Amino acid sequence: MRRFWKDVTVTPEGGIALDGKPVRTPGRLPLVVPFPALAEAIAAEWRAVGETIDPRAMPLTGLANAAIERVAPDPVAFGSGIAVYGASDLTCYRAGDEPLAGRQAAAWDPVLDWAAKRYDVAFVVTDGVMPVEQPPRTLARLREAVVGLSPWVLAPLSPIVSLTGSLLLGLMLVERAISPEAAWDAAHVDEDWQAEQWGEDELAAEARAVRLREYGAAVGALGAPGEA
Repeated sequence: MRRFWKDVTVTPEGGIALDGKPVRTPGRLPLVVPFPALAEAIAAEWRAVGETIDPRAMPLTGLANAAIERVAPDPVAFGSGIAVYGASDLTCYRAGDEPLAGRQAAAWDPVLDWAAKRYDVAFVVTDGVMPVEQPPRTLARLREAVVGLSPWVLAPLSPIVSLTGSLLLGLMLVERAISPEAAWDAAHVDEDWQAEQWGEDELAAEARAVRLREYGAAVGALGAPGEA
């Protein structure tokens, strides 16, 4: 679609208007967000559009669409889909040899310690990649924590968890218990180690840069509810 508007404004209700006409989601629902900072950030995406719309350059708009259309109709079901990551969290799978195992422990043990205290649960940590079962109570408590979140938190939490491979890192970000930079670094301990040993692959670096942009947008959207 070519750009057809000149002015972008935020309405008093938190909607986005193009030359006074309200923006709608792909499903034709009003694109209205409950947080002023997020509404302004979405409006900035529309102002930055060039001659044609590129959805890849408008991640916050996409997350808002998801919150309205995909999450809000059944947040419990959507949250349950995110919570399943707790059964195979990145932080529970360690290398069997040093010094990578040492780096993993330094980055991931604080994450597990935080989650254990925050939710009063225990985690099973293993060497290697073979699946291990986490205690049923642990999974139940993590699910309870996730499904209780609002659609405006769940929408950005979903890509954060999938990009990092860790539900626990995502929950720490939700509660401001870790910085976005520290969470990203923790999620890439293994990848950084491999790059140190064998050199950085150009294509892999480009793919990581794309993921980092997606992660940054999701974290930015995640920050907005805290301002409400």
